[in-house]
Amino acid sequence: MLYEWLAPLGDQFQLFNLFNYITFRVGGALMTSLIIFFIFGEKMINMLRARQGKGQPIREDGPESHIIQKAGTPTMGGLMILLAVVISTLLWGDLRSPFLWTIFFVTVGFGAIGFYDDYLKVSRQSHKGFSGKLRLAAEFLIAAMAVWILTTAFPQDGDFATGLAIPLLKDFLINLGWFFIPFGCLVIVGTANAVNLTDGLDGLAIVPVMIACMSLAFIAYLVGNAIFSSYLGVPHVPGSGEITIFLGAIIGASLGFLWFNAPPAMVFMGDTGSLALGGALGVTAVAIKHEIVLAIIGGLFVLEAVSVIVQVASFKLTGKRVFRMAPIHHHFEKKGWQEPTIVIRFWIIAIILALVGLSTLKLR
Repeated sequence: MLYEWLAPLGDQFQLFNLFNYITFRVGGALMTSLIIFFIFGEKMINMLRARQGKGQPIREDGPESHIIQKAGTPTMGGLMILLAVVISTLLWGDLRSPFLWTIFFVTVGFGAIGFYDDYLKVSRQSHKGFSGKLRLAAEFLIAAMAVWILTTAFPQDGDFATGLAIPLLKDFLINLGWFFIPFGCLVIVGTANAVNLTDGLDGLAIVPVMIACMSLAFIAYLVGNAIFSSYLGVPHVPGSGEITIFLGAIIGASLGFLWFNAPPAMVFMGDTGSLALGGALGVTAVAIKHEIVLAIIGGLFVLEAVSVIVQVASFKLTGKRVFRMAPIHHHFEKKGWQEPTIVIRFWIIAIILALVGLSTLKLR
């Protein structure tokens, strides 16, 4: 909105020329989200606490400490994140960008699915929401629409729109054809649910999300620039630089949320936040042609999801559990690790994986 109004005035007023720079608008979006949280965060938490009463229901089969320490904590804090991201993006983004609206659509859509799930859990005081099959069907429907839009948004000719970039290989794409749509859906839905599984301890998910957003924002800026993308040998996606505005808004909102989610958490993001943020990461990776790199940068989320898959498969096939409890962060709780120790060590892992993922930009 501000870009639409003020950028054209750059020729007349030097100050307004700043709005033509993506980096300036990223900073504006980040600070706007953060300020929104600091102004309205505590008020929204009090509102959620008043409306939810007992707060998020705690799993009876989970770690014993959770029943005592986390009982009564309100959930649906993802609403705060979505509010800050939406306002910031509308203010600082170029609203003519198809990339921006596609990521917007997935984030809000997945957030709505998570909100309905959270609402059922709170109203029923049960950790079970609505049908898992219906939830996945809704997620795949939204993802399929988004991937189809993205395949038509790329201005290049040829097979670029349905191509899969391979890290470490310069200017190389594997054309997946129509299979690109189900592949893209798996990336988006898989990332959303992996982030959802990671969100089990105070501050555990939100910092890796910030790290992934910062990494993807850097990549989006580079692939959106013809000179930088040519130098690095990565696919050039014209217009994708605008995605950094949205990711900047998420980073600012995440910082604000961490202020209230740091141990001991005053609020949980719930499925509202985790599904929305995971969906945003997934669709961003599809848009900028870095789906495989996302699996590296978001390797912590992959580890959490794989631990659940392994646990379920092992129990069904052999009747034995591989981990004391899944997702894997609960396994370490059962081993006696303190919650802050697990959270900080997982943050360190997320930083290392992000650095490895970013290194693929140059190692080609």
